[in-house]
Parts: sequence; structure tokens; C-alpha cells
Amino acid sequence: MSNYLSKDLLNRLQDVDNRHCAYSHTKEANTGQPMTVDHIISKSQGGKTVFENLCFACRCCNEFKRGQMTANDPLTGESVRLFHPRQHIWNEHFMWSESSVVLVGITAIGRATIVALRINNPVIVAARRRWVSVGWHP
Repeated sequence: MSNYLSKDLLNRLQDVDNRHCAYSHTKEANTGQPMTVDHIISKSQGGKTVFENLCFACRCCNEFKRGQMTANDPLTGESVRLFHPRQHIWNEHFMWSESSVVLVGITAIGRATIVALRINNPVIVAARRRWVSVGWHP
């Protein structure tokens, strides 16, 4: 990230997101890569580098999200806003499948976010499956 983050701001993000992706809740240890700092609303769309607009994101979610703010709900086809980690409550939009390896959207926001960010892509699902086999649960 090109903007400087103060140590206090970085510590606040670490405290809140706990080295989990704010979108997929995938742990940093599960991905094998450090979390990135995501501008929830991109700088190109006027997003500021402040706590309320920043979150940790795994590399996959960050790359697939890019500057998107909306996506189509695959159930209704309607365009909806993507999940906003500082304004929405994760458990109100997502839940884990019975196997704990697939994320399920329980609202239009959750479903659209899962599709747009490709949260259940085969690589991350395989990684989650490996972690579940050794006792990790989301």
C-alpha cells in the first residue's frame, strides 16, 4: 500500500480483524500469505485512509474486489452493495456450510459479495478443507 499507516492505525486494524480477512474470515495462517490492507471504498472512488474505510483482506478477496462497490445478487439478479466490514455485521450476511469449508451468503449482500470476491474459489476451499482436517474451525 502506498499510503503510510501509523502504528496506532495498524494496531487498531489488527485488534479488530485479528489477522482474519474481514470478508471471507479466512485466517492469515490458512492462506499462507500476509493479510493486505484494503480500502473498503477505493481511493479512486473517494475512499479515505481512515479506520472506518480500512480492513484486513486476504490477497484473493483484495484482488477480486478491486474497486467494486456493488455486484449482482445471484439469486435475484439485483445489484446490491458489497459487504462493508465497518458498517455491516458479518454473521448477519454469512455463515459457514456444515463442512466449514464453504462460505454461504444468507442475504443479498452476502451472496453478491461471495460471488464478486470469489470467496469460495477452489484454491481457498481446498486450503480450508486441509485446515478443517487438522481441527481448525471458523
